[in-house]
Amino acid sequence: MVLKIFQSESANIGECLSNIEEDSKREFLKTPGKIEKSKIFLNFGAFMNITIAVVIDETQPAEKGIITAYTSGKNKRDAMKKLQEIINKQIKSSMEIVDFEVGTYTTPVTRRTYAVGIVVYNIPEQEIVLKKLSIKERRRILARALELFNYNPKVLNISEVARTFGVSRDSIYYDIEQILKEKKSAGS
Repeated sequence: MVLKIFQSESANIGECLSNIEEDSKREFLKTPGKIEKSKIFLNFGAFMNITIAVVIDETQPAEKGIITAYTSGKNKRDAMKKLQEIINKQIKSSMEIVDFEVGTYTTPVTRRTYAVGIVVYNIPEQEIVLKKLSIKERRRILARALELFNYNPKVLNISEVARTFGVSRDSIYYDIEQILKEKKSAGS
């Protein structure tokens, strides 16, 4: 587990949110894993202040991210309705939302109302179901394995490979035979 904290403060809401998104993208690329917990803090005043803390389990594979958005409106209700539309356009069905926070702020002089929203999410990595692969896809994987072992099929446990792909040993032997033939004809 690792803790990552993202913080930004600015008189400009757009700049503050942009800094959070850029910092988190950079850190998430460097840190593998899945976000297990998150806390979001929004503070409004002369400056917009955002702090997001996330706990990442580095053993669980996932794409992770933070969606930020803001809008303005005539009143809180109007601004929140617009914010909801903006955020919903960015949310994909594959996302698992870990945490979210929304808030509003009305400026004292202009009486303009702003709505700010932040969503922390994971997108689980899809496991390849090897038993459902086409022959072409299966052979591409086998060809890569053979290439790694200098095209020596003796290093493969044919029974285990066949079980993993959900096919017969004869199918794997035939796949290997075809891969080696293609390599030989490409090399001639």
